[in-house]
Amino acid sequence: MHDKTLTELAASLAAGEFTSRELTEHLLGRIERHDGDLNSFITVTPEQALAAADAADATRARGEAGPLTGLPVAIKDLFCTDGVLTTAGSKMLENFVAPYDACVVERLKAAGTVSLGKTNLDEFAMGSSNENSAFGAVKNPWDSGAVPGGSSGGSAAAVAAGLAPAAMGTDTGGSIRQPAAFCGITGLKPTYGRVSRWGIIAYASSLDQAGPMARTAEDCALLMNAIAGHDPRDSTCVARGVPDYRTELAAPLSGLKIGLPREYFGDGLDPAVEAAVREAVAVYESLGATVREVSLPHTHYAIPAYYVIAPAEASSNLARYDGVRFGHRCEAPRDLIDLYKRSRAEGFGEEVKRRILIGTHTLSEGFFDAYYKKAQQVRRLIRQDFLDAFEEVDVLMGPASPTPAFDLGAQKDPVSMYLQDIYTIAVNLAGIPGMSVPAGFVGDRPVGLQILGTHFAEQRLLNVAHQYQQATDWHLRRPKLAEESA
Repeated sequence: MHDKTLTELAASLAAGEFTSRELTEHLLGRIERHDGDLNSFITVTPEQALAAADAADATRARGEAGPLTGLPVAIKDLFCTDGVLTTAGSKMLENFVAPYDACVVERLKAAGTVSLGKTNLDEFAMGSSNENSAFGAVKNPWDSGAVPGGSSGGSAAAVAAGLAPAAMGTDTGGSIRQPAAFCGITGLKPTYGRVSRWGIIAYASSLDQAGPMARTAEDCALLMNAIAGHDPRDSTCVARGVPDYRTELAAPLSGLKIGLPREYFGDGLDPAVEAAVREAVAVYESLGATVREVSLPHTHYAIPAYYVIAPAEASSNLARYDGVRFGHRCEAPRDLIDLYKRSRAEGFGEEVKRRILIGTHTLSEGFFDAYYKKAQQVRRLIRQDFLDAFEEVDVLMGPASPTPAFDLGAQKDPVSMYLQDIYTIAVNLAGIPGMSVPAGFVGDRPVGLQILGTHFAEQRLLNVAHQYQQATDWHLRRPKLAEESA
């Protein structure tokens, strides 16, 4: 059962080949047997999962099942989940049980899905390797010596290993697309405001966006139908109609205009990754697309702009963790200042502290205009680069990451780690949608093709990705762990 895609599992449940309870028990068994090595889950919820599976089976017996009824998913441990430990991968929240569901979790429950548990992540979504979690690093199912990417590394690893057919992730600067690329799965970051952020523990509020991670574009379309749409509790969520993301999947690509940003194919890109990406583009040409080079001239400013804006917003968002209302509290504080200092020093990890300090500095008097305001001006230029490019082409393509998955512990310098997101960060600054699809291997480590579209072009991106997956089999490859029968 675990070798099927989400769409295939839906068909099998509808045909009565097995029940949701049988499927859920099978996946819970795999998690118990295999996740001790991967560490992709922080919390597994077998009792809640089986209860939800039984409810889904009862719904199906009444003839009231929907497209997602009874399908198991995993949830990144950044989404508040009523009655379930919600840690954000941090010691600060290691005992926090959320009293409500995030909007995305609400909608998945309403659609009849079964949550298997909460997946591991870089602390407060700050990282590109899933090594920053207070609950230990996640390992890549393709190579246990490699990282799975981050911050949604637990979600990506769980899907790749066949522990869950799909998972929810969040993407602030590439945190869905880069781990999807490293683990050989499909991941979609929707347009900013397309999916509600309500109930997601915030990192950088103007950049964070939730999205699906699964084996195929078709699976991501199925999940987008459930999670997309306006939420009045999120002031940044756009009041715009939601299409059926599956209706255009089979549309032919004849006449599709693809742009290759020259800035994405320069120094720093692994030649083997470039070769895989260009081979993928050649497949699109065989499907009737035309290709041309375009320019995104402000791309090289994306990382410095991001690492001013995101830490500034993180500094504000994480100020609430002070040891007073909730979260970690130090032992026997001498006074209020000691409570603040020691609670935050003990509760936050090194990378989170680093970003808080950067953000506090850039927002301080005398530096706000020089750093934060200037970064926002650069952000506007980056957004305009994309808008100008989409006047000429329908989609942009390039690598999701400059290298395949790197070894655990290999990136010791924070700046080197930040450069792993060089092709993904600008997308969040511009607020446009992007996705990564499997497009080959370098040795035994997957390569991801990044596909970008203009605002609210998710339907087009899913169509472009789906047609590629009909012409190739990279998305069908499985790590050895996922090929095992149990």
